[in-house]
Amino acid sequence: MSSDLIIDVTPSEVVIALLENKRLVELTREKSGAKFAVGDIYLGKVKKIMPSLNAAFIDVGYEKDAFLHYLDMGPQFSTLNKFFKIASSKKNRISSVSKIHSEPDINKEGKITEVLQTGQNILVQIAKEPISTKGPRLTSELSIAGRNLVLMPFSEKVSVSQKISSTEEKNRLKKLIQSIRPKKYGVIVRTVSEGKRVAELDQELKKLVAKFETMFQKLKKASAPSLVIGEIDRTTALLRDIYNPNFNNIIVNDAEVADDIAEYLGTIDPEKKKIVKHYKGGQPIFDYFGVEKQIKSSFGKTVSFKHGAYLIIEHTEAFHVIDVNSGNRSKAGVDQETNALEVNLAAAEEIARQVRLRDMGGIIVIDFIDMHNSENRQKVHERMKEAMSVDRTKHNILPLSKFCLMQITRQRVRPEEHVETAEVCPTCKGTGKVTPTILFTDELDNKVNYIFKDLNKKKLTLKVHPYVAAYLTKGFMSQRQKWALKFLRKVTVEEVSSLAFLDCQFFDENMEEIIL
Repeated sequence: MSSDLIIDVTPSEVVIALLENKRLVELTREKSGAKFAVGDIYLGKVKKIMPSLNAAFIDVGYEKDAFLHYLDMGPQFSTLNKFFKIASSKKNRISSVSKIHSEPDINKEGKITEVLQTGQNILVQIAKEPISTKGPRLTSELSIAGRNLVLMPFSEKVSVSQKISSTEEKNRLKKLIQSIRPKKYGVIVRTVSEGKRVAELDQELKKLVAKFETMFQKLKKASAPSLVIGEIDRTTALLRDIYNPNFNNIIVNDAEVADDIAEYLGTIDPEKKKIVKHYKGGQPIFDYFGVEKQIKSSFGKTVSFKHGAYLIIEHTEAFHVIDVNSGNRSKAGVDQETNALEVNLAAAEEIARQVRLRDMGGIIVIDFIDMHNSENRQKVHERMKEAMSVDRTKHNILPLSKFCLMQITRQRVRPEEHVETAEVCPTCKGTGKVTPTILFTDELDNKVNYIFKDLNKKKLTLKVHPYVAAYLTKGFMSQRQKWALKFLRKVTVEEVSSLAFLDCQFFDENMEEIIL
């Protein structure tokens, strides 16, 4: 599978599009100067303790106080608190975590009032970005993520990704990290570490340790609330998490960002620096590479996916609802159960793409087309698990119920991606909305294909707005001529000024209107 990263840099934001086999699968936006990203470490102040929730609200500088639950404080919270007191002391001469004596772990079933008090300063890390009306979700179990490793200060554990299938390789990596890790640091070995040599892992581990220990200097001058260690920018963070040797191109429309990415790529895969390219064309980068068209067709309430079938996607504060519809799709000689299975299998793949693309989180409920055969329901469940296997976000997929309802839970750490797909209608001067014009020709082509192939009409007359008629008929090998050659049927295009700009009426050989 080939992967391309198209990055659109503007003064206000950076938009990152991930294409797999030329299909858009992820879209992320980062506002310029954005704060409170997942991974950022803040010095916060306890504003309010809620014994009934066993939690506290922490001021980290956001407009709403962030939420910290007792269970997210981590067993080593007492040691972290000791580290903060030592590091923030102006008389401190310690510059290494390994020299700090560990405190006993806090009680797993303890109360937050036993370890925190109002007005206290503590170190916290963003676990979930602000979403909707909620402030950030915090953790005090700090970590510093790298390409191959995740550093866990004040821990002694070494764990290896479960996605590494070879037991022999897991044992090799665990012994290797055990031999090079500094005292008072735990390590999580990521999947991409498979097959890596000790020198490369040791170099990264030292960089992560050095990054964390900069806090000895920063905390002497810091006052709550303030950012202590920031996550790398999202462009580089995305590369860190998703980069693989199959990347064909990383194309950026900003020279400075392109240089930064090439420099970072040189540290993890020097031979691939050449795939970073600076786009200098006059056309917007997303238009040139067809990303804008895919965005328009992939977002919105209705999403078509195969042979007339479509999804209806609704979003609420509590959960997301997806309804699968077969539309006008039908095959002669195919029974309803088989047809439902084919549509549901295709829908599962499109839903997996939509979930990643929109970054849906929380509870997702899918209403598949009814199937009475339990084996068919199991096939759809397996197809969904297979399609979601490439999703890096933690998720859980439940089997279909007898009513063909499926529930998916997916970790939500950032606000859901939303794109407004409707455009202001040029004929009503902004008083109404129409389907995106960029998709009009594709939809028209699909309808003509359906009329000739599925309805088997002998002749077709299209009545359209004069502007659209000109587009369909003018020039050598016009769209009308292409249809005539493709289907070997006569196609007539008539101009009707009274029709709205993107309205279209279809008539068969008997001039009877075809309602689609």
